[in-house]
Amino acid sequence: MDASPLAWALTLAGIVGLLAFDFVFHVRKAHVPTLREAASWSALYVGIAIAFGVGVMVIGGTTMGTEYFAGYVTEKALSVDNLFVFLIIMTSFAVPRADQQKVLLFGIVFSLIARTGFIFLGAALLNSFAWVFYVFGLILLITAGNMLRPSSSESESSDNIVVRVARRLFPTTSEYDGDRLFTVVDGRRVLTPMLLVMVAIGGTDILFALDSIPAIFGLTQNTFIVFTATAFSLLGLRQLYFLIDGLLDRLVYLGYGLAAILGFIGVKLILHALHENNVPFINDGEHVEVTEISTGLSLVVIIGVLAVTVAASLLSRWGRAQNTIAAARRHAKEYLEVEKTDTAHRERIFAALCAEEAQLKLLPEKYRRRIREEEQLMGLLRRAHDAHAVETARA
Repeated sequence: MDASPLAWALTLAGIVGLLAFDFVFHVRKAHVPTLREAASWSALYVGIAIAFGVGVMVIGGTTMGTEYFAGYVTEKALSVDNLFVFLIIMTSFAVPRADQQKVLLFGIVFSLIARTGFIFLGAALLNSFAWVFYVFGLILLITAGNMLRPSSSESESSDNIVVRVARRLFPTTSEYDGDRLFTVVDGRRVLTPMLLVMVAIGGTDILFALDSIPAIFGLTQNTFIVFTATAFSLLGLRQLYFLIDGLLDRLVYLGYGLAAILGFIGVKLILHALHENNVPFINDGEHVEVTEISTGLSLVVIIGVLAVTVAASLLSRWGRAQNTIAAARRHAKEYLEVEKTDTAHRERIFAALCAEEAQLKLLPEKYRRRIREEEQLMGLLRRAHDAHAVETARA
């Protein structure tokens, strides 16, 4: 069942309205959202997405509704994984906490525009060439394999090619000027890091789209469902970032769960490609009799895998250790940045840092080895201790 032009128009108007409301009433004035604010608005956006899905199910039928919810859950899970990279990029650029909302909203809008283009391109390809299902399936299987490879969160780089070109071609400054994209230094108009971090996030959004769009097309080929599930998974992502900021590092097994989901959808796509086969060198261009995976089963598998991986992350000893690691990183940075004249406050921060390091030393050796391999973290801790040693010697 295809959506009518009226349904498309109303949906687009609603999405644009929500983005405009978000900017005018929350992002335009720089501030750090409270936990209550982030939780309330996150719940509201999830509620809107669920209500929309119920409406799809009532008007379009159970199949459309199931496809929407399967796509929404998958895209939402992938968007949470994307928040890890956003966090690394904003940390690399030292984006002030109060200005991170504007960066995130830009990322959401850019991602929505980029993915919309990929959605219509993907739909056109699938309608014209059945072999594209094979390509999408292979992309997901390769992506799933790459997600299983061990890598450090420190390895993600914000210095992508677009940022390097911008720095080479245009005058830039390392200092922020509020949330301005341009500022004046020594009489010259220059780019601020705020513009560069938006460029970095925009570049990563394009890479994310190459994974997420094949994933949702593996669950449904209805363009309206693909678009709305993707759009509603992105709405509220800004609030979710501030809500689960402290939990991001703790979801240590989320990558494995997402790899399993993408691999599962990849297999589903390959099976569908075989069923619709018209490639001459496969079964002489004839359809292959295979068992296809239903959307209902896909939804159950997706929710089940996410539930298991999130629960395992929250209950694991390494997952709990991530909270301590994040706190130690935060206190080390705070100690290096706080005014040196406030001796009492600096000592309280350093005492908290030492207590967290003591907790980390109680971990099994395999976990301590992982921590020692994070060079940026270890360098940060060393600088904090060196600074404290200097202060103590002066006293």
